[in-house]
Amino acid sequence: MLGWELNTQNGLEFDQFDHDDTLYVVAQDESGHVNGCARLLPTDQPYLLGDVFPQLLNGLPPPCTPEVWELSRFAAVDFANRTVSAMGQFSSPIAVGLLQKSIEYAAAHGAKRIITVSPVGVERLLRRAGFRAHRAGPPMVIDGHPIFACWIECTPTE
Repeated sequence: MLGWELNTQNGLEFDQFDHDDTLYVVAQDESGHVNGCARLLPTDQPYLLGDVFPQLLNGLPPPCTPEVWELSRFAAVDFANRTVSAMGQFSSPIAVGLLQKSIEYAAAHGAKRIITVSPVGVERLLRRAGFRAHRAGPPMVIDGHPIFACWIECTPTE
């Protein structure tokens, strides 16, 4: 968890990218309790990286196409092991499964690539978990958090 200062209403995090056509992927445990979530947006509409963190793309224009989707609000909680996993802690099978399902869902809706704003170090962890991921630009420290833009390919490794 990055510990960002976020606006909440009635305990719910909500921003300008949460609207009627925003897509969410939710993980549940055997008891039906939510233990993970991810937000997906095609980049041909406003999205977090394009509107808030474009500097992470090292001067390149933010993607603006239905073939590139942004993954944000990614988090998973492993209640059995009492661990919380954001993009930076990919040791959780819940986080890996949630990311796999998020990629599958985006791909089923036309995405060829995913872009994220991620903590530094996630690229190596994503690769270790079997995802094809790489930096879209060099890391930067923003509000005290070292982050970078990360591409994740929607096609499986050969």
